[in-house]
Amino acid sequence: MLRFPYAENLLRLLPPPARLRTPLRWVLPPPLLRALLRRMTLRVMAAPLANGAFDDLRGRRLGVEVTDLKLRWVVEIGARDLHVHVPGEKPESTVRGSATDLLLLASRLEDADTLFFQRRLQLVGDTELGLQVRNLLDQLPWETIPLDIRVFLNRGARFARLARAVHCGKTIA
Repeated sequence: MLRFPYAENLLRLLPPPARLRTPLRWVLPPPLLRALLRRMTLRVMAAPLANGAFDDLRGRRLGVEVTDLKLRWVVEIGARDLHVHVPGEKPESTVRGSATDLLLLASRLEDADTLFFQRRLQLVGDTELGLQVRNLLDQLPWETIPLDIRVFLNRGARFARLARAVHCGKTIA
């Protein structure tokens, strides 16, 4: 799986995401992180929003919580737009998971049902809303997502999965 003989040793030196929480806030303060999240999400969702795929969910709020990094957002679906709110806003439904698991979910390297039944992903609040959003996102063809975002998600998720495996004491072949 790893092409470099010392990669496993280098991955051991990388701290787990929870230890990156403070440095991440210095590099990407919450307002900048929210703006980046909104911009990336709008690029991915531009066509479905324009086609009205999310019209039934207008005004609904979905929370996303990255548990190990202690990051939270509330995404509100608007008329052909998305709004990312500060954590003080109350979501109707929230998806919770570690940075690695949410990356694996976003990159489609892991299925939401698998993550949920392994208790690595939680859906709290209005589960019907969470499932509606998940089904709409599952219908989004992977090829329609901009290439740079697909590459970022795929490589980031694979790297995070390898790092987690090494930290859990698994040997990488």
